[in-house]
Order: sequence, then C-alpha cells, then structure tokens
Amino acid sequence: MSSIKNLFKNTFIYGLATVLPRLLTVLLTKLLTEYLPGKVEFGEVSIIFSYIIFANVILTYGMETAFFRFYNDATTKVKTLSTSLISLLITTLVFGIVAYLFIDQIEIVTELSSQYWKWVIAIIVFDTLMVIPFAYLRAQGKSTSYALIKLFNVVVSVGMTFIFFTALQYFPAVEKILPGDRIELFFIAFLAASFITFLIVIKPYFMKWEFDKVLWKKMLSYGWPILLAGFAFAINETVDKILLQKLLPVSEEEAEGIVGVYTAGYRLAVGMTLYAQAFRLGVEPFFFSQSGDKNATQHYALITKAFVAFGSVALMAYVVLVDLIKPYIVKEGFETAMEVVPLILIAYFFSGIYQTLSVWYKIQDKTRYGAYISITAAILTIVVNVLLIPHIGYMASAYATCAAYGLMMVVSYLIGKKHLAVPYDLKNILLYLGISITLSLVFFYYVREELGVESLATYIVGAVMTLLVLGVVSFRESEIINKIIKRK
Repeated sequence: MSSIKNLFKNTFIYGLATVLPRLLTVLLTKLLTEYLPGKVEFGEVSIIFSYIIFANVILTYGMETAFFRFYNDATTKVKTLSTSLISLLITTLVFGIVAYLFIDQIEIVTELSSQYWKWVIAIIVFDTLMVIPFAYLRAQGKSTSYALIKLFNVVVSVGMTFIFFTALQYFPAVEKILPGDRIELFFIAFLAASFITFLIVIKPYFMKWEFDKVLWKKMLSYGWPILLAGFAFAINETVDKILLQKLLPVSEEEAEGIVGVYTAGYRLAVGMTLYAQAFRLGVEPFFFSQSGDKNATQHYALITKAFVAFGSVALMAYVVLVDLIKPYIVKEGFETAMEVVPLILIAYFFSGIYQTLSVWYKIQDKTRYGAYISITAAILTIVVNVLLIPHIGYMASAYATCAAYGLMMVVSYLIGKKHLAVPYDLKNILLYLGISITLSLVFFYYVREELGVESLATYIVGAVMTLLVLGVVSFRESEIINKIIKRK
C-alpha cells in the first residue's frame, strides 16, 4: 500500500502541475476571446494548435514511453537517457530545417499564414527537445520540480501574452519592433516561454553522451506503435476542428468562427482533462516500476477503480458547476457550444480509464495493440465527423470524440484480459460509471433546462445528485479511502 500511497502523492503533485498551469491557460483563453478581433481569429489559433499536436506526436515517435520502458532497467539507465536524447535531437533539428525551407508550401496546404508558421515551427522544435528532459524528471520521481517548471512555462507565456495584448501600447519603442498582428504576438509569447523553459531543463543534454545503436533499435521497435497510437490519438483530439473548417456547409470565414465557438465549448470541459492528465503523469512511471512486483496486478486493479471512483464524483460536480466556471474561461458570445460540454467531459473520462487499462500492452512490450486500438478509434472519429458534420455541425464532433474514447476503453479491456489477468472490480466500476454519467446527462440536458440555468433550484438538485454519487462511492470504498489517507 505504501507504493500506492506514493503514487497518489505524486499524482496529487502532478495534478497541481496540471491544474495550476491550466488555470493560467484558462486565463489565456479568456485573453484570446477578449482581445483577438473575433471568433474567426480564435478559430485560426485553435486550428494551428491542432497541427502542433500532430507535429508533437510525429516528432517524438513514441520515444517518451520507450524511455520509461527501458530506463526502468538499471543496466540501461544512462544509455537510455543519452540514446533517446540524441535520437530526438537529430530528428527534431532535421524537421526544423526542412519545415523552414518549405514554409511557403506549409502555408498553402494549411491555408494559414507563414507569418504564424515561422514562430510555430520553432515552438514545435523546442517543445520536442524538452520531452525527454521532462520524462527524466518524472522517472526520477522529481514531481515537484516538474510541477514548478511547468507552472513557470505557463506563467511566462500567459504573462507575455497579457503584456502584448494590454500594455504594449505604453512602450512605443518595443511596439515598433514587434508585429501588429495579435495572433503573431501570441505565438511569439509562446515561443519565448518554450525557449526559456528549454534552457531550464537543458542539463541532460550535457551529461555523458553514449549512443547505443542496439538499444535505439529496441526503443524504435517499442515506440513505433506508440507513434501510430499517438497519431490516432491526435486525430481524436484535433481532426474535428480541421474537418469542421473543411466540411461545414458555410463560408470559410464563418466555418472558422464556428470552430472558435466549438473550441471554446471544448475547453469548458477542462476539469476532466486536468484530472485524466494528472493521473496519467503519475501512473505511467508507476506501471513500469511495479511490473516485477508480485502484487502488481492487484495494484493495477486498485488504481483503475480509484480513478473511476474519484472521477465519477468529479464528473458530476463539474457538470453542476460548469455554468459558474464558464465566465472565467470564455468571453460572452463564445459559450454557444455549451451543449458539447457533458459529452467532452465523458469522453475524457473514458480516455483516462483507457490509460489505466493500457498497462497490459505497455509492460508486456505489446504496444502494437495500442496502435490497433487507437487507429480503430481514429477511423471511427473521421467517419462520424465526415458523415454528420454537414448535417448537425459541431455536435457530430462531440459525439465522435465520446464514441472514439468509449470504444478504446472497451476494446482495451476486452483484449487486455486475455493477455494480463488483472482482477478489476468490474461490478463497482460499472456502477460508478453508470450512476455518474446518467445523473450528469439528466442534470445538464433536463434539470438545467427545466429549472433554469443557474437557478437556485437547479443548484440544489445538482448538489443532491453530487452528494448521491459521493455517498455511493464513499460507502462502498471506505476501506480503500482510509488506507490511502492514513499517515502510516
């Protein structure tokens, strides 16, 4: 139980590392919706970030997860660190050079200005070069350092964006040097934050360099399915914005405005995103470190049930409070896609469960199954979006996201039980999922509409529903909760 308690301790710290920066990122969303000229420009930023996510997945080609897999072996720690660093350094620099040489072609294909891409390419390069240094911090259990550096990164990017948008006019000498386009200013602020953060975590690049070709081939063999899975995951995360831009039966400008509105609604589901990401950051190194323990499968089962139990309460509470949270995330006029919020919350809940279920193929070097599962889900995402976007707009994207992650969760469980006998408490897991999802949907789409948005009666009913979910979880999991919070 001590190892489990340590996991939850690290997960809590990673949670802070995720929540605090995201709270500042929420402020950034507010800045963008407030100070960019309109929804079209916010939609352009959202589309560019979609491309950034794809680039990050391709350029890391599964090396982060491969790092955890081989760094766990005491005999290959130093070689794993240096080999992964050298590999990513070379491929990232090649990408940067080629991307700048063909920047005009990138502008034509994406229909987004090269004035933005000249900054975005550099952001992608520095973000990729930081992947292994940050993974190294996690592997060493330095969750606090990880948290502080991540927080600093967001403070710099948000702070500089705020200055560029609000105070630059008071510094005419500086204003003359910088471009007048606010989207371009935003990406300059992001690049500055990425560069400074890279300098902070650069130390591993100055350690002993030892490239092990045999180990590198093993890491590539382990990582290429992670690349495919990551690419498919990026499709699930971002292709909806790109397809909305292309498939909506409206003008290009109006489509970009709708993408902006949808993205704002998507970001209102930030609560479950934070929860799932914090858990993943803590649990991934834990999976590999515990793989040789005789009680490993019991630990994996407990972790999954704990994630579902706490997540069920979090889902219900966030759905109840989302109207109170909304003004702090998006500007008035961007909240018209509120109806997607419960679906995206549930989708990220499913995604988090999938991450805990995925232990079987990661520790058994069967990462190809992760690729198969993710590609299947990506195909579903594309098909649903292509078929339904022309008819129901961005709701098609919300349904597709929820269906894709739900499929990944179910398929991973069904295949995984044939490869690793993890004693999941399926009865309670399904109970918590069923109660929280059902009550969340009933509250948002019925109670909230019938009793009035933000009415006292609505919040009273929501509080009762949340307490009901909390009560069921607390009653059935009291023993585990006591062990986790017990000091000794």
